[in-house]
Amino acid sequence: MSRKGNCWDNAPMESFYATLKGELVEQRDYLTHAEARADIFQFLEGWYNRRRLHSALGYLTPEQKVAAFYAAASAAQHCP
Repeated sequence: MSRKGNCWDNAPMESFYATLKGELVEQRDYLTHAEARADIFQFLEGWYNRRRLHSALGYLTPEQKVAAFYAAASAAQHCP
């Protein structure tokens, strides 16, 4: 992705950072770096990657999208 001179290549990460800051970081005051890291990890693994709706996934959670994928793959195997 990151082609030289193309500012749009970084757009997905900039969008993610805006979400992270808006939904988590700007809502709290962290006393230590370790506290911030732990909170961000919990946000990513406990909420963002598992239960948060994502527009790129048709407003499904990642877990719902994975389940739908495997259900469709299983159904395709059983078709004649």
